[in-house]
Formats: sequence, structure tokens, C-alpha cells
Amino acid sequence: MINRILTLCLILITTSGIYDIFACTNLIVTKGASTDGSVMITYAADSHTRYGAIAFYPAADHQPGDLCEVFHYENGKLLGTIPEVAHTYSVVQFMNEHQVAIGETTWGGLESLTSQPDAILDYGSLMRIGLQRSKTAREMIKVMTDLVAQYGYATSGESFSISDANEAWILEMIGKGKFEKGAFNS
Repeated sequence: MINRILTLCLILITTSGIYDIFACTNLIVTKGASTDGSVMITYAADSHTRYGAIAFYPAADHQPGDLCEVFHYENGKLLGTIPEVAHTYSVVQFMNEHQVAIGETTWGGLESLTSQPDAILDYGSLMRIGLQRSKTAREMIKVMTDLVAQYGYATSGESFSISDANEAWILEMIGKGKFEKGAFNS
């Protein structure tokens, strides 16, 4: 009996490493945890296709009626348009001119919640648009949650780490599926 249990444990240990694990990683350091009072986040993406990629979105002024085209972050498909705001801030990849920064980790979730018909915002476009419209981490959380409430969320569960020069937050988000437009947030 002991030999069977040991054999089963050995099989489980040996085969547990067979499956590849893909996960983004976020590290968050708050003012109280850093020696000089700095707030820091870092984000390591699990996608080898994005290594070395960097995007720049310059600050811009927009006219009433201007639209922001929303493209899917991963496949480039046009998801739709949303009204543009009067002024957008400069963004370099995942940080804006006001030191608001964001990272993400996908955690999946129930399949019934991850497919939202007619949703316009996926996680990547939401990150970019949030950075273009926010001066603080708290403001970015409000921008992101307001946008998905109005235009839907076209992605599985995500954990966003959002920081500015003074504080850092975690925003968990998953869509409401076909049941209702928007997302559950915590």
C-alpha cells in the first residue's frame, strides 16, 4: 500500500511539469514598502511576440464629435468606436506623462462571463485609453470601470495593477457575459 502511494505521488510530481504555464507577472511596491518612499510596479508579459515592442501615443486635443477607434489589443481587429475626450495625455507603452502606470495578469474566469456580445473594450485597449484619460491611479480605475459599464468588456478575467507617484491599486475585472453589459469589479 505504501509503495502504491509513493508511486502515485512520484507520477503526480513528475507529470505536473508537463504542461506549460503562461502567466503575466506584476510586482507592486507601495510607499511604505520602499526605502525611499517610492511607489513602483513592474509587469512581465508572458507573450514572446511582444518582447521589445513599445508604443507611443502623443498627447492630443480633440474636437466635439471626434471618435476614438478601439482595436483589439491582440489581433488588431476594429471593435468599435467611442467618443473621444477633449484632451488625451501622452502614453509610452504602459505609462503616461503623469506617471500613471499599469500592468495586468490574466486569470481567466467562467466562460459564461468572458464572452460579451457587442462589447467594444478588451483589456489592452482599456489600458491604453485609461492611461490617455487619467492623471492619477484612482482616476484611472474610475475611467476604466465607467468605460466598461457603458461599452462592455470583451476579455476574460484580468487583474490590473495601477499606480501613480503616490499609491498603487489592484483592480480585478471580469465581464458579465451575455447577461448584462459591463463588468464585475473589485
